[in-house]
Amino acid sequence: MYADENVIKIKHEVLYEVAKLAFEGKLAEKKENLQYQLIPGPQPQFRCCIYKEREIIRQRVKLACGEALYGNAEGNVVQVIHSACEDCPISSYTVTENCQNCIGKACINACKFGAIEAGRLRSHIDPQKCKECGKCAQACPYNAIAHLKRPCKNSCPVNAITYDEYGISVIDDEKCIRCGKCIHSCPFGAIGSKTFIVQTIEALKSEHKVYAMVAPATEGQFGPSITMNSWKKAMSEVGFNGFIEVGLGGDMTAQYEAEEWFEAYKEGEKKVTSCCPGFVNMVRKHFPELADHVSTTVSPMCAVSRMIKAKEPDAITVFIGPCIAKKSEVVDQKIEGNVDYVLTYSEIRAIMRAKNVKLEPDTATSYQEASIYGKRFGNSGGVTAAVVQALREMEAGCDPKICVANGAAECKKALLLMKAGKLPEDFIEGMACEGGCVGGPSAYSDMISSKKSRDELLAKADDRLIGENLKNYHMDSFEMHRH
Repeated sequence: MYADENVIKIKHEVLYEVAKLAFEGKLAEKKENLQYQLIPGPQPQFRCCIYKEREIIRQRVKLACGEALYGNAEGNVVQVIHSACEDCPISSYTVTENCQNCIGKACINACKFGAIEAGRLRSHIDPQKCKECGKCAQACPYNAIAHLKRPCKNSCPVNAITYDEYGISVIDDEKCIRCGKCIHSCPFGAIGSKTFIVQTIEALKSEHKVYAMVAPATEGQFGPSITMNSWKKAMSEVGFNGFIEVGLGGDMTAQYEAEEWFEAYKEGEKKVTSCCPGFVNMVRKHFPELADHVSTTVSPMCAVSRMIKAKEPDAITVFIGPCIAKKSEVVDQKIEGNVDYVLTYSEIRAIMRAKNVKLEPDTATSYQEASIYGKRFGNSGGVTAAVVQALREMEAGCDPKICVANGAAECKKALLLMKAGKLPEDFIEGMACEGGCVGGPSAYSDMISSKKSRDELLAKADDRLIGENLKNYHMDSFEMHRH
């Protein structure tokens, strides 16, 4: 990730100010003043002038309020802030000082589009004519032509980012899988995501019961002393009526997916997991012929939401985790009974800060609603381990081969093999982020640190089995399959 502290600080300040005004009931009245409050002037802080800085803040406020930019009423949850996007080179190929201005002019001769011309000191590439074929760079005997990749475009695993004639990045909604990798790769903070902060706060202020649900990847993100007990207490102080760890949904998903996999295994049919919405988006948008192979079992997030709503139909459910694509699962996939709102860690921290609530260390491990397998659902390979364990507890008597696709690149490779009929494994566990959810774009800490803390926390958890854990829940009261 390339986003530095300045970008993160600006983003968090906007989220906090929006959350504070929403709790005070003054957001509609004062949100237009935030750009002047955060950029008082007269000197600019990080751009050429205060007017550009204020426009960037204004657009960030819109995203924080859950509004789409530039007129798209619903739109992609991932959006480009035009006013912040302009300082990357328009042309990805540029002539460096290594150019000897040689007589041969191999670069000019190689270009089929007339985009290169001789200069006084070195050749020059016209970005308006360049088609980025790379022939000039291949032809240059001095390796004097460099391929400069935009961080956002380079980070996108599905080539969904291009740019217009003004150099502004453009996201192709038909290709974008909403993984969020581009957001934190941009050093100018020019890509962001719409939030559900305002909707969540309005729900907390309403008469509805509102439940907080935290992702399995949460344990370890904030150090070994921040337990599920810490989260449960903090969410209660924020105003949530209930709290559930979504590792429980991991147990539910593993049990039902095991049954689905077993039936497919007997029929010789291959399946792919449905837990990661980024991976599901990849299948549906880039491998539509494989869409029928996606497991019909809902994600752990949806499973817990359906469980809550089976008891309290009017309840509002809010998921908290490191994932941008989970917002897409709500907005784009629109699965019945799914959560109402999704918050990243930075967004829930803005809400907590607005309420003056902190995550306090708590060494107690008395709160545990998931098995150890459900708790590890957010790791690459965690879904596989849980489903295999559920098959073992079912005494299914099958030993399937499973491809654990760790990250978008491995997911694409596995899906290409499946499409070609050459996948040697029976099933694919697909995680769009390297490391699984713990490596999500909105993770609080790096994977090495979080894994160390996570292992320390999980070592203290009860080593209960999936079936044993689910005996305490009425699984027959709600549907576990997509409608």
